[in-house]
This record gives sequence, structure tokens and C-alpha cells, in this order.
Amino acid sequence: MLDERKLTILRAIVTDYVSMREPVGSRALVERYSLDVSPATVRNDMAVLEEEGYIAQPHTSAGRIPTDKGYRLFVDRLGQVKPLSVAERKAIETFMAGAIDVDDIVRRAVRLLAQITQQVAIVQYPALSSATVRHIELVPLSADRGLLILVDSTGRVDQRPIDLLGSSVAQVADLRDRLNAELVGLNPRRAVERLTQLLDRLPAELETIGQPVIAVLLDLVGTDPSMQVAVAGVPNLTRFSDQFDSTIRPVLEALEEQVVLLRLLGEVGSTAEVKVRIGHENSYEPLQATSVVASGYGSSNDIWANLGVVGPTRMDYPSTMAAVRAVARYIGRYLVEG
Repeated sequence: MLDERKLTILRAIVTDYVSMREPVGSRALVERYSLDVSPATVRNDMAVLEEEGYIAQPHTSAGRIPTDKGYRLFVDRLGQVKPLSVAERKAIETFMAGAIDVDDIVRRAVRLLAQITQQVAIVQYPALSSATVRHIELVPLSADRGLLILVDSTGRVDQRPIDLLGSSVAQVADLRDRLNAELVGLNPRRAVERLTQLLDRLPAELETIGQPVIAVLLDLVGTDPSMQVAVAGVPNLTRFSDQFDSTIRPVLEALEEQVVLLRLLGEVGSTAEVKVRIGHENSYEPLQATSVVASGYGSSNDIWANLGVVGPTRMDYPSTMAAVRAVARYIGRYLVEG
């Protein structure tokens, strides 16, 4: 068990290394943090911290840097996530204001999170089990081409081009009205069931256009949005060019695999509490030189999806955790109120 002075020294080493990006020496700690002890005493304490695996010396005569174990103790001893300032909260509210649908909310949230944390941000699209079909529109664009638009109760809008197959304007309108009469107010599972039944009940004059339109609708309604993620802030990785092989390359490769990102968020998030996975705590081996800070978001009694950031273990954990928590709360609030 570390005493308070050693914990103070560890906190100082983490803080300095994150901000300075250089190994931290005993004399610098005494001067910057007014520790009221000699550099020799600090060196002795650092030797204990190193022996117990909390810090390491990258090369002879260098200062010390935190290990994964050191970062973990630092995060665990934060006590609580610091609140954002009034200015920061106002900036988030302004950035999120005016979002028009779920896609827009997710896009704004992921850009905002990347901007605040200066890391790579990942936001999973929400799985809204209570979402229902609000409206279906079929818009003729030419004699042969049209656009199918599906709007759900959360404001999410999906659209796909369709082939009108020579159908008249009246037939297109008739099919649209039938689809709305059958599907409005249904959740995705019930909508899929109803669409399957509707295929067998279409009048002969609507079969030609009805079958391909229903096939597209089945694809749209049956697609699980929670299997998609939005990513922003990849250029932030250029700040860590000295760690390209250990950190940047694995992150870039992981960003190509949505399944990996979903698993990362799911392992760390899934609750409204901010969680942190540091270095080797990550189950995905290529990202064991990185940290993931994540949280679930949703309503007060239901988690819909996860969001978070991924970056080098040398990150500003207090600020990153505060930003993740704040954005998770705001995106949940906007979805509930929207």
C-alpha cells in the first residue's frame, strides 16, 4: 500500500508526462510541486514506485514514465470525474443545438468529442427499441426512377433509390398510402412481420412495383443501427507520430473494422458510468498500447449504445473522462427530448 507522499509523486509524474511528453526527473518534481522534501527523498520514493511496477525508466539516466499499472492507480484514485466548467457546458449545448435527427445528433456528438479530447472519438448509433415507423414516402424523380424515404419516431431518416418499373403516379401514390396504413406506429420487428404479410396481399396492379419496394423497406427496417459507428478525430493521432508502430498503426487498422470498435466500446461501456481500459487491460491485442475511455448513453433507465475515445495511454484522463461523461449525458438527453 503506497503512502500519501508516494501517491502524490505518482500523480505528479503522470501529470507531467502527459503534458510534457518527456520522462520526469526528481528535481523537476520538487521544483514544480513544492513537495517540501529533498530530490534524494523523491528519488527513493521513485525507486519504490518503480520496484512495485507503477513507473519505469525508459533508459539509463532518464527520468521516469508511468506504466499501465501506474495509470490505473492514477485513474482509480481520481475519486470522482471532475465537472465541466460553465463555458464548456455551454459550448456543448451550443454545438448540439439544432440537431435534426438521430444521424445528425451522432455526427455532432462524435465531432464534438474528438474536438474536446483531441483523441479519436467513436460513437455507436443507438438501438432504440421503442422507435416506430412514422412515415413512408415514395417520390417519383423521373418516369422510371424514384426515391423511397423512411422516417421513424426518433427523427431518423433513411432513403434509397428505387426503380418505378413503368408504374403510374397513381399506382405509386396507392402503394405509398397502403404502406403507411400498414406500418405507421409499428416497431421494427412488427413492421418486418407486416411487410412480409403485405407481399401476399398486394393487388395485381401493384405487384410489379410493390415487390421491389417492400424488399428495400425490409432491408431498411431490419437493419440494426446499433451495428454502426461514427468515427472522428483521426488527424489527432499525428500528435503521437513518435509512437506510430506501437499506437497509431494499430488504431488506424482497428478503425477499419467496425466489429472491433463495437467490441471495444461494449467491453468498456454499457453502463452510464465512465469506464477506462488502459494498455494491456484491452482484450484486443493490437490496441494494448492504447487506452479506451467509454460510457453508455440513453435514457435514465435504459442504455441504448456506447461512445468513447481511443488514444495512447499517455492521455489526459481527468479531462477525457469528464468529456466522455458530458457528451454521453447530452446525447442521451437530446435523443429523449427529440
